[in-house]
Amino acid sequence: MHTTQHWSSIWGNAVSIAENRPERYAKNITIRYPIRIPFDGSALRLTFDNYCGTEPVTIDRTTLLAPPGSCGASPLGEGGCGVFLPVTFGGGRSVTIGAGECATCDPVEVTLRAGETVYISFYLADFTLMRSVVFTCGKLSGGLYANGDETETVDIDINTSRATKLNYFLSNVSILTAPENRTIVCYGDSITAQDWPDDLQIRCQREGFSRTAIIRKAASGTRILREYACLTYESYGLMGAHRFLHELPADGADAVIIQQGINDIIHPVGEEVNIFRPMSDLPTVEELIEGLKVYIAQARAMGLKVYVGTLIPMGGWRTDAPFRQEMRHAYNDFIRTTDLIDGCIDFDAALRDPERPDWFLPEYDSGDHLHPSKKGYERMAAEVPAELLK
Repeated sequence: MHTTQHWSSIWGNAVSIAENRPERYAKNITIRYPIRIPFDGSALRLTFDNYCGTEPVTIDRTTLLAPPGSCGASPLGEGGCGVFLPVTFGGGRSVTIGAGECATCDPVEVTLRAGETVYISFYLADFTLMRSVVFTCGKLSGGLYANGDETETVDIDINTSRATKLNYFLSNVSILTAPENRTIVCYGDSITAQDWPDDLQIRCQREGFSRTAIIRKAASGTRILREYACLTYESYGLMGAHRFLHELPADGADAVIIQQGINDIIHPVGEEVNIFRPMSDLPTVEELIEGLKVYIAQARAMGLKVYVGTLIPMGGWRTDAPFRQEMRHAYNDFIRTTDLIDGCIDFDAALRDPERPDWFLPEYDSGDHLHPSKKGYERMAAEVPAELLK
């Protein structure tokens, strides 16, 4: 029926470890995420991932709220705002996902049009360990959670719901679409978990790159070479060896943009300052480059084009020091000159102050001297070469 189409990811997130708190379990809640459709499709499927979980989770009910006319059904809600479609797993409404495992739903036959937004809602009836999660923010990111089963409620009451920037369990949304449509994966840490991938998707729409979807696979605090084993910092995420091969495979993906390495440089401070962050965790530049080369080789083995973004300015960050800046410059020099990749995206050159090149231009600094401002993220999105987006 769909022999001329293929699956392409249109929304994605990494799976990381939730911050450890006594209130780690949820019960009787609905979680809802809006999903913007970048190009037309004829079916949709979802992947829920419990990669970081230490016990099974059960999703009792999942629905897709699609625009009116998407499947020939009558619209629901005031103003005819949508139709609810059931999401099933092996024909059943409920699915239990083991620790470290994932589950992909049965394809949902639905007409999807570029520019529309659909809503994915799922209900957790019993106590559920909310450990597999990632934070993201940006113009296309966010969702809500609500008390009770609201999976078939169009307008959820603001008094019994709350906005969230945390993405639980849902790690991928793919649609069945024309073969020319494709996906680019943005991989990294907190800088990529924030706005620029959303800004890049908006740029694709604005500039007519209508066959390209941008998905994000990023987790705050993550490093290429290290991860924390302690409860205090466990939520700083998994090292590259535990992330890259799990996150990178994505339906329809033909390229990846990697922007990671700054946390390897800035995290270690010495046990006399923080017992969990010894200086022995600091890699050499050569080790950091070798870690990046592993990423490149793994991406090549998946058939992906590889673009790498330089590490952006960090002057004024709380652990800034000359030796860290020297490491950053040496790592960036490798990215700019290596022939192992398809292209360097020089985020550093775009955001730095010409008068103080280790620092952001003031308008591109969020204020913490490590993460860009909203304008800075828009500037990063503008740096991605058009040839990659076509």
